[in-house]
Amino acid sequence: MRILLKTASLLLTLFIPTSCHEIDTYDNDPRGNFEALCNILDQHYCFFREKNIDWDNIHTRYSSMISSEMNSRELFQVCSDMLDELRDGHTNLSSPFATSYYREWWSDYPQNYNARIIEQYYFNFNYTSLGAYYYGILPQNVGYIRCPSFEYTLGDGNWEYIFSFLATCDALIIDVRDNGGGRMDYVEPLVSRFITQRTLVGYISHKTGPGHDDFSQPYPFYYNPAPDGAVIWEKPVAVLTNRSTFSAANNFVSIMKQLPQVIIVGAATGGGSGMPFSSELPNGWGIRFSACSVLDAQGNPTEWGVDPSQGCAVDMDPQAALNGHDTILDHAIATLLR
Repeated sequence: MRILLKTASLLLTLFIPTSCHEIDTYDNDPRGNFEALCNILDQHYCFFREKNIDWDNIHTRYSSMISSEMNSRELFQVCSDMLDELRDGHTNLSSPFATSYYREWWSDYPQNYNARIIEQYYFNFNYTSLGAYYYGILPQNVGYIRCPSFEYTLGDGNWEYIFSFLATCDALIIDVRDNGGGRMDYVEPLVSRFITQRTLVGYISHKTGPGHDDFSQPYPFYYNPAPDGAVIWEKPVAVLTNRSTFSAANNFVSIMKQLPQVIIVGAATGGGSGMPFSSELPNGWGIRFSACSVLDAQGNPTEWGVDPSQGCAVDMDPQAALNGHDTILDHAIATLLR
């Protein structure tokens, strides 16, 4: 789940030293690799304060589990368990035999999405695919766009075909449930179809030093509308979300929620607003973690997720699903056509 910005060059300051200083070195043994991991996170992870994490305490507890006799898999398990304390889906430790992943940000929540129900019962499999996306018109004359990931994008011409096809609809639904994210610069081409002027969409705050509170002042970033002559959608829009809407998709929802013609329907997103950074331990294992906080247009963090609009928090009804009904989609249609 990579996140990139067109302003990425500004983020290169994240880990560039501003003065000469002694670089920490660690032995390639269990103790050395553990301490290297702890130090990298201590200096560069961005959500210690927001999550009320006492990293010194965590270091002390897990340090007692490290021994010179442990093998690589035992070391990996201790380090993985320690990283779970960050409660961060963007934090992964990668070795030749495993990659750690914190799952509880979504595993304790209902899935709230079943692609087969929509494809079969709402479209009778009569929809149009374009790259990773698909789209069509629901019987209520409501357009529907399925956006499964921001790992992929469409060109302006592709988007023009989609929005021209849906232009006669009374409303539009964009479904980003189970969208695990991708590149944040791939969010802009879709958002650009809903704005008519250069729009503030969020802020970025990056690390300026090794301390837990060493951050820059948040600086804004903006999106521009689609090119001249393109179809701009100004009619009602519903964005469908679930807990597995994460990372760049979480950012997409936070941006869309501020637009006056848009409602968010479903469950709170999974968050994941930290822009990831990667480093390496002495043994060659890779560590990836949240190192730069992305805020919404009001300057609020969205690491914990974005809530649905008022009156639009809905879960899928399991019994209705057995009968071919997606209660989140049904709620969106009914609300849009009121």
